[in-house]
Amino acid sequence: MNKKSKSIITMGIWQDNAIFRQILGICSALAVTNLMINSLVMGLGLIFVTAFSELTVSFLRQHTPKHIRMMVQTLIISAYVIMVDIFLKAFFPAMSEALGPYVGLIITNCIIMGRCESFAQKNPPGYAFLDGMASGAGYAIILLIIAFFRELLGFGSIFNINILGESWVSWTLMIMPPGAFFMLAIVIWISKNIFKEKPENGGAKV
Repeated sequence: MNKKSKSIITMGIWQDNAIFRQILGICSALAVTNLMINSLVMGLGLIFVTAFSELTVSFLRQHTPKHIRMMVQTLIISAYVIMVDIFLKAFFPAMSEALGPYVGLIITNCIIMGRCESFAQKNPPGYAFLDGMASGAGYAIILLIIAFFRELLGFGSIFNINILGESWVSWTLMIMPPGAFFMLAIVIWISKNIFKEKPENGGAKV
């Protein structure tokens, strides 16, 4: 693996993570993270859509007129989202129902459009596909971290397997939407402390 590939993976998963660094795609991060299985499926769906959307956009980047570029990108993203939606409805109808409209809303996810416009439009297909995988993986990891604590504290389970026993008193707040806000805020707060900007010229912060 060359240096650029390593940089793409590191940036997508950690250093420029879409959720805790760019604060993008938080709608689904708040909506589907009450259960880890929901978060896993949503994360895998976004990885698929982001990777193949970037791949397609990169292949077509030299043949797409600038004045319709955004419309073409939206059409490409929509096609892959429809594939994911149809797949879930055909093979996992219960999961499709549980995720509700949030699968379709992947089309409007700023992460995908942002990566297509800022990266895939300027890089060859191989790197574009890798960037899509990394960006999607970074998104999925944060969803799973949030869901881990929400499901554990809210239901006493992980992937619907009871961990804390019948005596566990569920934290109702974690099941409700405010629980997602609190967990996301904690993730962002921790990341801001990890990525504190170094003062210029080696000076101390005041």
